[in-house]
Amino acid sequence: MVVRRHYYVSGRVQGVGFRYRAYHTANSLGLTGYAINLYDGRVELELQGERALVEEFLDRMSAGSFIHIEGVESYDMEVDKEERKFYID
Repeated sequence: MVVRRHYYVSGRVQGVGFRYRAYHTANSLGLTGYAINLYDGRVELELQGERALVEEFLDRMSAGSFIHIEGVESYDMEVDKEERKFYID
């Protein structure tokens, strides 16, 4: 089942390659969406793909060096059937 989920991720997530790693992790899992830095130090993410792969994404992200996820806020969204890639901004 394809899902779309919006995230706000806090912790040591800026200046440590989080968005770069998110891009490569999302692509390796076949996910679409985006990752952007927020002015308050968090990263905003939207991920779309198979439910199990979306859930695996944050596990892979937190397993990386330098990145330390302390908090995650998330909610489900309507699937965007036109989206075809993952990008960082």
